[in-house]
Parts: sequence; C-alpha cells; structure tokens
Amino acid sequence: MMRTADLVSSAARALRGNPMRSALTALGVIIGVASVVAMVALGSGAQRSIESSISSLGSNLLIVVPGAMRQGGGVRGQAGGFDSLTLGDAQAISQVNGVTVVAPSQRSRGQLIANGLNWNTQIEGVTPSFLAARDWNIAAGRFFDENEERQARRVVVLGETVATELFPNVNPIGETLRINGGAYEVIGVMESKGQSGFGQDQDDVVLAPFTTVKRRISGRVRRADTVSQISVKAASEDILDQVQADIETLLRQRHRTREDEDDFTVQNLSAVSDAMGQATQVFTYLLGGISAVSLLVGGIGIMNIMLVSVTERTREIGLRKALGARQSDIMNQFGLEAVTLSVAGGLVGLTIGVLGAWGITSLVGLPLVVSPTNAGMAIGFSVLVGVVFGAYPAWRAAQLDPIEALRRE
Repeated sequence: MMRTADLVSSAARALRGNPMRSALTALGVIIGVASVVAMVALGSGAQRSIESSISSLGSNLLIVVPGAMRQGGGVRGQAGGFDSLTLGDAQAISQVNGVTVVAPSQRSRGQLIANGLNWNTQIEGVTPSFLAARDWNIAAGRFFDENEERQARRVVVLGETVATELFPNVNPIGETLRINGGAYEVIGVMESKGQSGFGQDQDDVVLAPFTTVKRRISGRVRRADTVSQISVKAASEDILDQVQADIETLLRQRHRTREDEDDFTVQNLSAVSDAMGQATQVFTYLLGGISAVSLLVGGIGIMNIMLVSVTERTREIGLRKALGARQSDIMNQFGLEAVTLSVAGGLVGLTIGVLGAWGITSLVGLPLVVSPTNAGMAIGFSVLVGVVFGAYPAWRAAQLDPIEALRRE
C-alpha cells in the first residue's frame, strides 16, 4: 500500500513533468474562481455602500412628507407635492409610543453670496432636535439653540460642500453670507455625510432656524404652520414598522382621511435599505452563478486531460500494479493529481479575483468586501470540481489489467 506522502510526491512529479499542460488545464478553474470571487466582492461592496449611504441619513429613522400616490386609482399627488403637514402634526407624532425625537423642517432654495463667491443650494429650516434625529454632528462652531430658533435669528450652519465652495481658504465661523439679499452669520459647519443612498450630496445644504426660513427665506406665508417634512426617530429598529403604522393611523385621524386618500407618505428608510440590499444580493448571486459556469468548464478540461494522462501512462500503471499497487492506490494517485490541479487553480484564481475586485472597487469608489466564507466556498468548490471530474479518469486507470497495460506501447 502506497503511503499518502508517496501519493502526494508522485502526483507533484506528474504535474511538474508537464507544467504548460498543467497550467492550461487549471486555467478554467482559475478563471471560474477569479470571476466568482470578483463578482461577489463587487456585489457585496455595492450592497455595503447602499446600506452605509442610507444609514447616513439617520438610524431608526422615518421621514414623513406631504402628498401621496393613490394606489390603483390613478395619481392624486406626488409625495412632497403640496402642503398637508403642520407643526401640530409634528407635535402629535411626538406623543406616539416608541418615538424619541421629532424634527419638523422647511425646505427652500437660495442664492448664497460670500467671500466674493456665490453658490445656489438647498436651505433647510430645522429645529435643534434635527441633529439628534439625523445622527449628525457639528465639525466646527456650534448649532443654534431653541431661543435663536424661536426668535428667527439670522444665523446659519453650513454643510461641508457649501463651506468649501464659499470659504475655500477662510475659516467660515463668524463670517457673513447673504441669502436672497439678506445677511446671515455663519455659526457652525457640519461634519461630512457624503452622498445619500439616493445620490444626493447631503453636505450641499445650509441649515437655519425653522422660523428664520419660514419668515425670511422661503416666502411661503400662505400657512405659517406648514412643514416640508417631519423626521421621526424611533427608540429601536425593531419597532420601526409599528411606529410607522401608528403614525399613519394618527395622521389619518388628524387629516380625516381614509387609507386610500392619504395626503402624506411615511418613508421607512430601513425598509428601503432592505429592499435595495435584496435587489443587489440577487444581482450578485446571478453574476456569481454565471461565473461559476467557468468552473464547470474547467472541471471538464481537467477530466479530459486526466483521461489523456491515463492513456499516456498505461505502462506506468501496469508496472505499479505488477509491483503490488492496489486499485485504490491507483485511484488515489490520479484522483489526487486532479484535486491538486483544481486546488492550485483555485488558489491562483482567488488571488486574481481579490486583486481584480480591489482594482475595480478602487476605480468606482466602492468598499472592498471579500468575505472569508465566500473565499472558502470558492476554494471548496474547486476541490469538489477536482474530486468529481477526476473520479472517472482515476477509475479508468484503476481498472486497467496489469498484463495488458505492460503490453501497451
């Protein structure tokens, strides 16, 4: 009986004897593993990016906006299309069980002029609770307080993009900028949040007291108590769905509407993130499945080459049997050669796949996510390919009659 060390040594010598053929045989496995690893890493990176972008809006967050789409009966109004939410609604929502923070806001746009530069951006009137609702922090300076918000003071806090555009070489704290002709003092700069999951630059914004925007900037005096949206932070993600349902019920009661007549929309960002993540995951699996076909092709290539090897080494097989090698020894020898080829191809493919994924993710700005589990599965699958497609050639070699094999030229 041949020892395992002898089998390994024999398999290694056989593969080294035909290095070019061994490399070409393993090429299919290399391409298959590299493709699977790279595609899964890209999909996982895209999913991580989506989750990070949406979570940057705030954790455990619900966004209530005016307007809704009629379900089934035609379009009645696009979300955010008209005024239907009020400060009274925000106050009522704050009493819902599980709600920890409520932050109404009023959106507007304006032309900003400062430091000899100008910039057109979104201006958002908010209350001091906005920072807690959106998990946002001050990078420099301070945020306005409740007294400044109540008195409609002319103070603003800049997003990083606005600060960079208007004050590229100047500390903006204490500087004055003009919005639609009015002068406002810069008292703070927000930390960078980057793009949201919807492709919006969250740093391209100016935050001002809610009353300041309503009275001095937006010019929307038709109803002084209306709001553009209400940010609602729940105590935990586990109760988001229940809080959403309670808010919808409350607003229907306050607005005296039925479910099919909603004049508001409650957006659950966690649900949006899950839906986008599932779509990305399905796409990742699809790409991975297509790439896995290369592994099948590589396995067929291994089987063909091993059959050729059995034919070429018929006399060697006969001699081994004549010297006492059993059928199991011959099967183990050729099976080990097939597995070695496949595993070597898998390791090379894994390295190429990781490097390829790193290059592509760096180019498109996605995080590199290579799961050890996925890498292990790719190598495990390459082992399986070697075992499955090397089994038949190994069986053929083991079945050769030693006398006939020794007679073969």
